[in-house]
Parts: sequence; structure tokens; C-alpha cells
Amino acid sequence: MDRLREPVTATAMATERLELLLLQVEFADEMAVVLGDQALHAFIGGAPLTPPELRERFGRLVTGSPDPAVSWCNWVLRIREEGRLAGTVQATIAPGDDGLEAEIAWVVGVPWQGRGLATEAARALVDRLGEQGVRTVVAHIHPDHPASTAVATACGLAPTDRMQDGEVRWQRTVR
Repeated sequence: MDRLREPVTATAMATERLELLLLQVEFADEMAVVLGDQALHAFIGGAPLTPPELRERFGRLVTGSPDPAVSWCNWVLRIREEGRLAGTVQATIAPGDDGLEAEIAWVVGVPWQGRGLATEAARALVDRLGEQGVRTVVAHIHPDHPASTAVATACGLAPTDRMQDGEVRWQRTVR
């Protein structure tokens, strides 16, 4: 199988303060609390999911993409010192115009925001993607969301002039 069609596999990762654990359906109840604050939806819309809805969503994500050329990689963030889940990072990896391209996203629950956890996790993710042959990393960020802008900047992404659904496309060529 050539490099553009090989699925990228998610593996657990660790940073100084975090364990990035592979997403499991069993995390849904705790994550429903982490993601349950309506403030997290200020820029993306929608409403927090209930534990059963989140279990269903996690089940779909864990099953993986129906397209064999696309990899869905999803992690939950566990703060080592607290032993609690605090957020997620994810990457959807697919063949792009110039090699593998990953669209990434992150979210940290409101009680844990402002501590640099999203930046720490997203940097680890971008580094891992580079190790796995991803050439381009993309994130879509609402123009009025300074926290996500700061995370993207810290990961080496830069804004482009492209918009999608009211969000700015940020991009980085990894190697």
C-alpha cells in the first residue's frame, strides 16, 4: 500500500502534564461533564451532548472512517496530577494535494482552560502527525476566538485567506 493510502494509526501519547489516551466509548460519561458547558459552543454552535448521545458519537468515532483512505484519530486528555479527563484532540487524515493532510481540532473543558493544556496537547499531536508522514496540518478557527488562535499559532500554523463556514483556515507544512 502506498504512503498516501496507508491508514495513520492513533497511539497513546504523553506530554509533561497530560496523557493523551485513545478515545473509548467508556469515557463518554466523564466527557459529557467535561464538555457539558454551553460556553464551549459559543463559536461552534449546537449544544452539549448527553451521555447517551456522546456514547453513540464515540462509538462511531472509534469504529473509524468508512473511507479506507481516511483515518480518524481521536484522543481524550487526562491530567496526570488530577487523574481526570479535561478535553480532546483529534485529527482527520486524508490524501491531499501535496501528500497526507490532517485537519485537527481541540477542546478543553471550561474549568481547565487558561492553563495551556490545549497548546500542550495540540503540539504533541502536530509532532506525532509529522512523524507519521503528514505533510500539511490544517485547523479551522472562528476569527473571534483568541484562545484557539493562540493554540494554532503555538503549533506553527498560520492563517490563510481561505474561509469555511465562517472560520479561517489555518495551515502549516510540517516537512
